[in-house]
Amino acid sequence: MLDHGYIQIYTGDGKGKTTASLGLALRALGHGWNVLIIQFTKGKQDDNYYGEIATSKLLPSLEVVQFGMDRVVYSHNICMDDYKEAKSGWQFAKEAINSGKYQLIILDELNICIDMGLIKVSDVKETLLKRPENLEIVLTGRRAHPEIVAMAHLVTEMKPIKHYFDIGVMARQGIEY
Repeated sequence: MLDHGYIQIYTGDGKGKTTASLGLALRALGHGWNVLIIQFTKGKQDDNYYGEIATSKLLPSLEVVQFGMDRVVYSHNICMDDYKEAKSGWQFAKEAINSGKYQLIILDELNICIDMGLIKVSDVKETLLKRPENLEIVLTGRRAHPEIVAMAHLVTEMKPIKHYFDIGVMARQGIEY
């Protein structure tokens, strides 16, 4: 297992932030790690909508938990229930971070929650600073906060060059979700 864990960020406007974190989760699982993925703002769907949730039922060392409404949250559709879901998710995340149960925790779309003011950047910074030394934490989502970027050990920005969405191809099962 890990002697020392680091903070990773996958951000930017391009596709692949969650996908990259899922690849990292798969690699960690292959080495016997316990992995937790907490999804913020993506919306609760049936258990087989997101491929990673269906997969978690097959892999006992992988846990995926969602906090969000039945829709994706954007600045134009945000409501009080989104704040409640984000707050619940962040409380769950803090408890998981301090539980000692996981070697890798992925906070999927947490950057968006910080950006939209659903979760306070100061609370995230404090939690990350106090995390167990051997815990790897990944934050995904657009517009990573500069203060979180400054404290991270690895930051990757996904930059769009070309996307099939531009020619009318919508999100596809097994590829985007």
